[in-house]
Amino acid sequence: MSLLKIQGGRVIDPAEGVDEVRDVWIANGVIVAAPGDPAIRPSRTIDARGFVVMPGGVDMHCHLAGPKVNAGRMLVPELNRRGRPIERTELFPSGSLGPVPTAAVAGARYAGLGYTTAIDAAVAPMGAISARMELADVPCIDKGFLVLLGNHHYVMDAIRRGEKERLRAAVAYILESTRGLGIKIVDPGGVERWKQGKGAVTSLDDQVEGFDVTPRAILQALAEVADELALPHPVHVHSNHLGVPGNRLTTLETFKTLDGRRAHFTHVQFHSYGGKPDNPGSIRSGVAELADYVNAHEGITVDVGQIVFGETLSMTADGPAAHYLKKITGRKWLSHDVELETGCGVSPIRYDDKSLVHAVQWAIGLEWFLGVSDPWKIALSTDHPNGGSFLSYPQIIALLMDRGLRRDFLRRLPERVRSRSTLGDMTREYTLEEIAIVTRAAPARILGLGNKGRLSPGADGDAAIYAPDSDRERMFTLPKYVIARGEIVIENGEFRAAPAGRLIRVEPAYDRDAATEFRRTFAESSTIAASRFQPQPDPTHEEITAPCQKNI
Repeated sequence: MSLLKIQGGRVIDPAEGVDEVRDVWIANGVIVAAPGDPAIRPSRTIDARGFVVMPGGVDMHCHLAGPKVNAGRMLVPELNRRGRPIERTELFPSGSLGPVPTAAVAGARYAGLGYTTAIDAAVAPMGAISARMELADVPCIDKGFLVLLGNHHYVMDAIRRGEKERLRAAVAYILESTRGLGIKIVDPGGVERWKQGKGAVTSLDDQVEGFDVTPRAILQALAEVADELALPHPVHVHSNHLGVPGNRLTTLETFKTLDGRRAHFTHVQFHSYGGKPDNPGSIRSGVAELADYVNAHEGITVDVGQIVFGETLSMTADGPAAHYLKKITGRKWLSHDVELETGCGVSPIRYDDKSLVHAVQWAIGLEWFLGVSDPWKIALSTDHPNGGSFLSYPQIIALLMDRGLRRDFLRRLPERVRSRSTLGDMTREYTLEEIAIVTRAAPARILGLGNKGRLSPGADGDAAIYAPDSDRERMFTLPKYVIARGEIVIENGEFRAAPAGRLIRVEPAYDRDAATEFRRTFAESSTIAASRFQPQPDPTHEEITAPCQKNI
């Protein structure tokens, strides 16, 4: 038996209410209680005295794999070349960093920050095959993905007909076949309407031509399905009108539409703008009312989508939003259609600290972190790579923990940002416990991953050990040790191992006979054979199942 002891560290485990000096034991990749027999000796002891021990980090919303990500890599080879190339080692193949790191580099860099789990937020059902293959090459971390269904033709048709059982069976069959973790809704109905040349939806009650459904109906129906299937993670909602000034009203209406049901709203920074839709320069913060709503309503959670200044790549399943970005930046753009299911757009973007618009966006993200009173309802994300790379997480953590640092950043930005945001008046500073919540415990709980984000018996043996440092960015950039499923990945800041990591999926129970029509329709209309859509598991990529049970 492999038995690892992390001895004498300051253990910060918010899921168990722990912040004290204690030992952590890991046996065969799982956290266990301390052995009752003093004769039992660990195989290895890590001396963590004077260090901070946290669960492994969990990124609940990023973009790592699949057709959209690869389209992005092809669109901006110059940015990938600009990123420092990664040389081949005994542990890792060569690769590139850039805005969208290659698979091996992404896994290594996540582990290098103390992260041990990451979830790709948007994979089209027919893109799941390639996404799974690419995720299998991401080392060190466990991973999963959410499946795009908010503009899926069959889904919209079932909603129009009011055939709830048929809809529920189709969604369950898609999740089972793709090996997805949950339901993603992007610009519900709006992507399909835009693909038809009808323009973006103007409200949640616009009709999607040819389907006679509305964004509101899509949201409500899929949220109901997620509840009925008892999915561990609720619907993961990317609201309509991303990035458009004035969209705070759409976001608030979307909150109200799903009131009473579980729902997670993603990259809310991009959905919290005041101003006029036809004037990008009119952007101002609309966070206060939205954060108040989240504070007052159970069942609603958010991740931020914080932007960081610098060059990155926008990639989204929201085709209209990508086209809007292309029009206001004038930079190159790629629209990638996925038959009958979704679409996406990719465009490079540089967030400039001299730009009033970008400065307001930066401030809005931090307002969300500081305005949501309960850290269990909010998760750290940059919507990697849309708001910036996940490599910027230590910088964001430092800003959350130090109001003086935020004040210094604000002084470098255009003066008018102070009149368009309340950030300058916000004095809250995050504690280490709150950082552990928004980077580990909360995203694990929101995703329904009971074996992640904690250091109590039965949890995965994932841990990160940091040297205390008043420079919080440096502290969270350079962990002393990183342990993934009981294996020491980083020791004294150097890589020691590159375990393969596992795919996290769901297996919802459903009436298989009710899915017969979906299988027939898929066989008739898809360019992928049904046998390829539901292939046998890959024995080289271990899979684990997140249990289907409501967790919020």
